[in-house]
Amino acid sequence: MVTLTEIKQPIQSHLENFEKKFRQSMKSNVPLLDIITRYIIKRKGKQMRPMFVFLSADINGDIKESTYVAASLIELLHTATLVHDDVVDDSNERRGFFSINALWKNKVAVLVGDYLLSKGLLLALDKNEFELLKIVSEATREMSEGELLQIEKARKLDISEDIYFEIIRKKTASLIASCCAAGAASVGSDKEVTEKMRLFGEKVGIAFQIKDDLFDYDNSNKTGKPNGIDIKEQKMTLPLIYLLNNSNWTDKRKIINVVKNHNNNPEKVTKVIHQVNESGGIEYAREKMKSYHSEALQILSEFPDSPSKTAMKQLVDFTIERKK
Repeated sequence: MVTLTEIKQPIQSHLENFEKKFRQSMKSNVPLLDIITRYIIKRKGKQMRPMFVFLSADINGDIKESTYVAASLIELLHTATLVHDDVVDDSNERRGFFSINALWKNKVAVLVGDYLLSKGLLLALDKNEFELLKIVSEATREMSEGELLQIEKARKLDISEDIYFEIIRKKTASLIASCCAAGAASVGSDKEVTEKMRLFGEKVGIAFQIKDDLFDYDNSNKTGKPNGIDIKEQKMTLPLIYLLNNSNWTDKRKIINVVKNHNNNPEKVTKVIHQVNESGGIEYAREKMKSYHSEALQILSEFPDSPSKTAMKQLVDFTIERKK
């Protein structure tokens, strides 16, 4: 499989410049805030969101200052939502690092999230990038709606497949969709092209989330056993929904009872995982993931060939072939 380092090649210099600009945009005169924002930057991940922005821009035109604003805006607003999410989930860790709320408590974490949100809004307004602000704000709204829809539906643990796809479209796919749309818009693409890139990103995002669902049933980790974390957290993933849809009423109630009331019992969780495997839920989810992957590549094929288009295809492949 092609590595992220290789995929970055066509836009490597832009990503390096972006990191410098982004660090600058996070600076504050308040010492505590400066310490926290430096900590956030230090623990940032694989740069996948900026990669989607810059590749989308390069496929559709020449990368310019607006593209840097688009990438910074998405990173600021997304980082704000992650900081707030850790407070909501009472989570002490993110990507192997302590979360902001674990180190500085909830009050500081909420205020830092608000600060990052305001920095993003002001950045777009200062540069008169109203179209980019609209694209990213809509994604932020959809992410919030997706989270709330998941919370509402999780109470009964009886999510239909169409509701599942609505949740992940809003909660996960809307962010990657906004990266691609904002990248295209930043180089002056018309509304039709921008919408096509948004739809491309949405399909990639759905495939990405289904891949995440499948990790819960993967036994290739160090223990050789599936981890079942989503079941322990009472999350309704596509393989589990498939099992429920293909079970009789009695079995369905038993499975829901395990997820709801016995999710910390390793034996019972393992049994549900086994039932998912036996039902064909893994194969079903994998086929759905491949279908969205193919639809995304079909949209991408309509754009002119270029090194960035090739890299984008490799990035899409990476999302469904990754090991974590």
